[in-house]
Parts: sequence; structure tokens; C-alpha cells
Amino acid sequence: MKSPAPAHMWSIVLVLPALLAVLQTTTARKNGIDIYSLTVDSQVSSRFAHTVVTSRVVNRADSAQEATFQIELPRKAFITNFSMVIDGVTYPGIVQDKAAAQEQYSAAVSRGESAGLVKTAGRQTEQFEVSVTVAPNAKITFELVYQELLRRRLGTYELLLKVKPQQLVKHLQMCIHIFEPQGIRLLETESTFMTQELADALTTSQNKTKAHIRFKPTLSQQQQSQNEHDVVLDGNFIVRYDVDRSVSGGSIQIENGYFVHHFAPEDLPTMPKNVIFVIDKSGSMSGRKIQQTREALIKILNDLSPKDQFNLIEFSWKATQWTPSLVEATEENLKRATEYASKIRAHGGTNINDAMLLAVKLLDSSNQAELLPGGSVSLVILLTDGEPTEGETNPDSIRRNVQEAVNGQYSVFCLGFGFDVHYPFLEKLAQDNGGLARRIYEDSDSALQLQDFYHEVANPLLLSVAFEYPEDAVEVVTQDNFRHHFKGSEMVVAGKLQDQGLDVLSAKVSGQMHKQNITFQTEVSVAQKEKEFQSPKYIFHNFMERLWALLTIHQQLEQMVSASGDELKALESQALNLSLKYNFVTPLTHMVVTKPEGQEQFQVAGKPVEADNGLRDILRVQGHFSKSHAGRSRLHKPTGARFHLDPRLDGGVTALRQHIFPGLHGSPGDPNLPRLMGRMPAPPPFSTGAPVVSSQAASQSTKERDKESTTPDDLPHPADFQQFPIILPLPGSSVDQLCVDVHSREGMKLFEDPEQGLQVFGDYENGGFSSIKVNIQEPHLHIHATPERLVMRRDRKSSEYKWKQTLFVVLPGLKITMDKMGLLQLSGADRVGIALVPMNEPQKGLMLQVQDTQHFSNRTDGDLGRFYQDIVWDPPVGPDDTTRTLRVQGTEYSATRQLKRKYQGGSKGTDISCWTVKI
Repeated sequence: MKSPAPAHMWSIVLVLPALLAVLQTTTARKNGIDIYSLTVDSQVSSRFAHTVVTSRVVNRADSAQEATFQIELPRKAFITNFSMVIDGVTYPGIVQDKAAAQEQYSAAVSRGESAGLVKTAGRQTEQFEVSVTVAPNAKITFELVYQELLRRRLGTYELLLKVKPQQLVKHLQMCIHIFEPQGIRLLETESTFMTQELADALTTSQNKTKAHIRFKPTLSQQQQSQNEHDVVLDGNFIVRYDVDRSVSGGSIQIENGYFVHHFAPEDLPTMPKNVIFVIDKSGSMSGRKIQQTREALIKILNDLSPKDQFNLIEFSWKATQWTPSLVEATEENLKRATEYASKIRAHGGTNINDAMLLAVKLLDSSNQAELLPGGSVSLVILLTDGEPTEGETNPDSIRRNVQEAVNGQYSVFCLGFGFDVHYPFLEKLAQDNGGLARRIYEDSDSALQLQDFYHEVANPLLLSVAFEYPEDAVEVVTQDNFRHHFKGSEMVVAGKLQDQGLDVLSAKVSGQMHKQNITFQTEVSVAQKEKEFQSPKYIFHNFMERLWALLTIHQQLEQMVSASGDELKALESQALNLSLKYNFVTPLTHMVVTKPEGQEQFQVAGKPVEADNGLRDILRVQGHFSKSHAGRSRLHKPTGARFHLDPRLDGGVTALRQHIFPGLHGSPGDPNLPRLMGRMPAPPPFSTGAPVVSSQAASQSTKERDKESTTPDDLPHPADFQQFPIILPLPGSSVDQLCVDVHSREGMKLFEDPEQGLQVFGDYENGGFSSIKVNIQEPHLHIHATPERLVMRRDRKSSEYKWKQTLFVVLPGLKITMDKMGLLQLSGADRVGIALVPMNEPQKGLMLQVQDTQHFSNRTDGDLGRFYQDIVWDPPVGPDDTTRTLRVQGTEYSATRQLKRKYQGGSKGTDISCWTVKI
């Protein structure tokens, strides 16, 4: 085990960033340590997830070996228990006050022991790792328990799990039980490791209120090849779901004297917005950052509703507004705004203060002139990648100036781009003004992250939402007032009921809609609600009290971000007491892990928190930064400064930084609270690969079949062709397939079938598709593919995937798969299948193929879809019968027999003779 730097020093560790995940259990078989059992049991009740990970290993070597238990868990989750059982002896994890454990922790570090066990592993995950020496033939059982409250985002709840055993496991199982008394409206799964063989090990069952998902692959299903170490399991498993909602939009559940009130009305009209986008264009934003910002801003502008008003402010040394005042989101104004946004260039310093005050001034002037619609919502959205360097640069002064200017009238949302940003400053700035902060990670999908954030706040439904309960019925509640409610999210209030017998619990929720107030009344029977959670055997019982405690701690930690003085001390004390009482590992506590005698006796699992200013703050201790006149950061490395490098690094720089929570004790070098940052390495180059299109050949005369299978010698050889063939299966026609040559065109409508709810658009150039868009009406799905990447948008949530990244998504009535050859397939019962694959030869582009085309309706249209109308073939004419005419929708096409190359798998394809038309 490696020894960290002394506690008083900052260190930089460079590693590769992990993919979005939750569970990862790792050990190496080569040293004799064998995982013979790995189980994950996740029980979800009323959005409260209780997950138990159990790994059993045995040392099959003739000497003592080190066994490592490593998992990734959600950053919003709290570890609540960990234990190791070695030779029948249990070694538990003990949760302690972080300050009380600090002295022991520092002593362990000074002895050279690796005391830290938890670090940030990805955008949404933390990695827990512990190692222990195991005697020959000895067995050890690791068990970790963590709990979280699933939050609704863009219309769904997500449970994320990852499995990566790095060896075959005799007993491997993931078991997920979901119980939602409201009723389960939607259930979806997504996996980045699932193959068709592994899919056979996945079972899903669902009724009105319950869902059960089990993944239990056999050894042969896990094995990717004859090499037993070459296993296929490595990736994410995601469960998404949503619940039924009553007209009132709310649901109250009760268990053992505690209640939770979920509230998310959906059928309300969207309130108009007045939104000002404040965009940092300082020098540090140059390159891909400003390019992605422009891309996202243009798409966001085009998503504005005609009822909205908006303006743009760009800033570097000074702030500049696009127009003198807010303007309506008309087609003409949006066109002008997108043209302006497309020309934003990065240079200069960072004057956040003046830019924010200008945004507030614009809203104030419109408000005073009564130009803001009644019942509208005013938002300021700030995007920056650095910290203030021009004008007012003191963060506290900027906070004070903005808060005084806003005066509670508007909401401020802050987006921190990358890890060179002063993130706690943005958190405080947002919380001071009724908004929230979000980190935007530097990666190929940064533009999608920006768009997704906007979609979260794009549809305000309610303002000033207040929850009320009878004083004689409820003893204590979590936050019960919310500034706004956005479509796709959910407000959650939990509390404790009074001790005396209560028959009925009533609740009133009031808020402000567009131009009117609204009140929702709910009343439930306590006894009836209590009974709902008594019968199911597979749920985690007595969870409601822990849900209340977990939600309370999270809210207190959020309030601590902007609190100070006595208020901060009180919040810290309350959150610490709850953390200790319920055995939660939070930023205020450590879990001390005990080991057998003779091994490192002191290791702690702490809770990483959001980094302050990333790499910049680390380097301030070991060096210093300065701003050049171009606004770029420069590093000055002092003599003797040490940079600690992770030996596993193989490209792609990621900095690991420690952060101490505001108001807490301890040195800033606490190495058990790390922060990853960086960017993913570039994807590997694409290789040739495509499927054979499946079709149902219609009956043909013997003569016609012979002609279709003949390859005349005088036809041009397909090796001379510099384009991908478009081959359309034609079931029911006298010709079973048609090849189509396309002249370069943008914005082609390839297929449109209103009965299938399918649209396919494409840009065709240089012999291949440079872009293909697929829209599916039900389930609502949009796919945009280019040779470089694949973007899938489900409702309002977007996800980016690399080609040749294994993918297996099951939606209602639709399956989406991608294999390691890059073949993406969309299929389902009674659906036309769509297949896309990236190609490098004969040139870079996308190949489009269709299958199960017998499901096209007679209303199908489009440049290619028209060939699925009533098609009439004239007899072949000309020399060797190589020319004929086909008629469709009153249009005649001349078809000639040509050789085409039909690609399959990773081969260079096979030659076929095909009737070909040009469009």
C-alpha cells in the first residue's frame, strides 16, 4: 500500500477518470485471490434506496496475499455500514465524529499508513477501497451498505450500479426490488456491458406497484473468450423509473410514526420566463470550451417558448449586452440572437461582478417599465470557468453586491465550467439568490450537460410553494418551503408524527401559478398507509425514519454552504448529531475500519465534498498562479514542489484534490477527501463494420431469382465505388432488394411513417451520411448520429455515447443495442428496425440500414420511404436485361443492374448484383 504525503501537504495525483457508475468490485485473480461470490441487493421503497454489496473471496495461493474490496457508490449516498469477516471474526467499521478521529488519523499518516479509503471517482460517484492480507486458504467476506434518496430529474428517478469483477465469478447476482405504492408508470434499464448472451441472464417483472430486476449470469455467459480472464462484465447498469401521479400531484406515505410527502404536479401550464444568459468569454474559455458554449447556447435559444423574454450578456474585462432590453422569443429575435451567439470569441479577463449587476439592472428596468409579464419567472443563468480577475475580485463582496441588487426578486443559477473555477463561491452566489449551482465537466458532452441543465429549469410550474400540516399532528419536518417547482422535478418533505394516536393526516400545499394562486389538499388514513409497508417481505423495513434523517442532513449541509457564525455552528452540530445517531458517513464523520492484529490498524472512510477551486487551489500551496493579459492561467512551480503521479496513468490528465468542508476542523491536506477532475481520453479510431440487413424475401419466379443472384462480368467492379450503398429490402415486391445512389444533399427526409411514429433524416455528402437523425414518437426518443459520436435524447435528458461502446437499453416496446463493432440497432415487436454503423472505408461516414420493412405502413413517405408504397416494375430491357423502369407514386425511375458491396461485420463486404436507382 502506498503512503500518502504528510497531512500538512497538498498532493496531486494523476489518474484516468472513471465512467459514470455506482458499483465496482475489483480484485486480481493472478495473485491467487478468487472472488467466488459477488451479490448486490438494492431495495427501493418510496424513492429510498438501500443497497448491500457482499463479496466473498478465498486465497487459493500457498502464501499470504492481499485482497482488495473496491466499489463505486453514488456521491449523494451515505455509507452506513461496512464489515469484514475473516476466519469467523467480524471487523466492523465504526462511525465517529470527524474532529475526534482527526488526531488518530494524523498519527496513522505519520506512521506511513494509508488512512484514506474513499475518493471521488467520477461525475456522480465515489470510490470506496479497502485491502487486507489473507492467509493461505482463508476466506473473507466484505459487506458494504449505503443508502440514498433517489431524486427526480427530467422526469425520472435513476438507480446506478456498476459491476467489474475482472474475473469470472461463480455466483454473481444483482437483485433490485422497487416498491412504489403510488404505482410504477415507467420502467427502463440501460447497460454498457450487456451482450445478447448476457441479456438472457436479465429478467424483469413488474405489476402496478412492484418491480423486480435480476441479473444472474452463468460462468459461460460471463466469459467473453476462451481466456477465462477475458470477461465481458465491465460497465454500468442503470434503472430508470417514474410513478403514477394523482390529480393533486402529491402522495403521502407513512411508516412507524414517520411520513414522507412527495409532490410533483405535472399537468400545470408552464409559466413564462424572463431569462438572461451571462456568458464568460475570458481567455481561459478559448478552444473547445467556447465552441461547446456557443453550440449549447444556440440550441437553448431555439428551445425558448414564444411566451419567454430573454437577453444575452457576454463578459471578459467588461460586460456587454446583446440588446438594450429583454426581447420576446420570436422567430426573428431568435435568429438574430443565434447569429450573435455564434460569433462569441474568447479573450480577456473575468469581470463577474459587473456582468451580474448588469443582468439584474436589465431585469429591474424591464420590471419598472412593466414589461415583465404578470406571473412570469425571472432567471439569471451564469456560466463561467474561472474566478473573478477584473473589477471587483473579492468573492464575498460580489456575493453581497449581487444579493443586494437581486433583493429576492429573481433567481440566480450558476454553472461552473471545469475545475479551474471557484465552485464554493458559485454555490453561495446561487443559494443566496434562490437558485443552485452545477459543475459542467470538461468533456466531449459539455454542450449536452449545459442543455440538460437548462431543460431542468426551462419549464417553471409553481412559485412560492408552501407545505402545511396540522400542528397537533406533526412534530418535526424537513424543508417545507420551496422557491419554485420545475417540470420533471419533485419536492420532498419528510417528518415525524406526534406520539398520540392519529387517525388521519392532512396536508395543504399552496403555490403561485401563472396569474393565479392554487392550493392542493391531501388527506390519508394513517393506519391504512402504515399497512402498505408491513406486508412486502423484500423491502427494507423501518426506512422512513432513516429517509427523514438522510434528507435532513443533506439540507443542513446545503445550508452550511452559505451560513456563517452561530448559524453555521448550529447547523453543523445538528447534522453531526444526526450523522452519528444514524451511523451515516457524511462530511462531518469518519468511519474507522478495523483490521486483524499485525496489519495497518487505522483506516478511515470519509465523505468527499465538492472541490473548492480544483487544481488552482492545490497549486497555490505548492506554487502560484497568475493571470496573463490574455486571461489565461499560468503555473509557477516553486523549487522543491512535489507532484505525485499515479503509476497507472496512461494519458488523460486528472488532478486529485482534497477539500475541507466550510466550517469544519482539520488540515486542508486531508487525503481521504479527494476530488477528481480532468477529461476523458479521445475515442479510438473507427473500424469498418456493418450488419447484413435482414429481410423477408417475397416469392419470385425462378428466372428473376437467377438474375438477382447473377454477377455479370461486364458490370463495374464495386471496388471502384467511393460511396456506401443504401440497400432497401422490399418484401412483397418482385425484386427483394433495391440499391439507391444518392447525390450529396443536406436535410434529406429519408423515412416518415406516421403509423410507426418514425422519422429518419440525413445529410449525405461525399458518398456517405455525415449525420443521421432518428425520431421515434413512442417511446419518445431522438437519436443524432455522426461518425464521431452518438447522442440519444429520451424526453428531455441527453446522453452521449462513443461508437463501439457496448450498449443495451430496454424501453417500453423498444430495444436499443450497440456492439463492439459499432453496430447500433433499434428494434421492437411490429417495428421497422433501424441500424447505423460508422465506417472508415472507402471513406469516413455512416451507413444506414433498415430491417423488418414489412411493418412500414402504406402512408410511408420520404426520399427512401416512397419505395415502400405500391411499387411497379417494368420488365428488364437493354443488353443482357440490365435496365428497367420502376414506378412509384406517379414517378418513374430508371434502374440499372450494378455491382454493390454489402458490408457485414468487420469484413470488407461482399459483392452483390443489385437493381440501382439514383435520387
